[in-house]
Amino acid sequence: MAEYQINKGVDRKVEFQGLTSQYLFLFVGGLGAVFLAFVILFMAGVPQVACILFALVAGGLLTWATFSLNRRYGPNGLMKLLASRQHPRRIIHRRNIRHLLNCKKRQSCAEH
Repeated sequence: MAEYQINKGVDRKVEFQGLTSQYLFLFVGGLGAVFLAFVILFMAGVPQVACILFALVAGGLLTWATFSLNRRYGPNGLMKLLASRQHPRRIIHRRNIRHLLNCKKRQSCAEH
């Protein structure tokens, strides 16, 4: 029986077969969802061969996608990508230019 070392030491990130941190959780959650879908399809009366083929294809796609994301973005890159999508690309200033110029001349600009 093969032994897999999960933790390599104190203060190091969790790594299993090359998957690091959030990708490991994504992979395990995805496999759980595939298994749940398999059980639901089987209980709904879908033929057993179709259920098994679905589980194999979905599991293979999940494995490929997870390892691909891990290679492409690294341990913290996926979080950085998701965080960058939360920031606006441009800051839009919709006030009239005349209003901004007049506001600089007046001293009570804070009330606008």
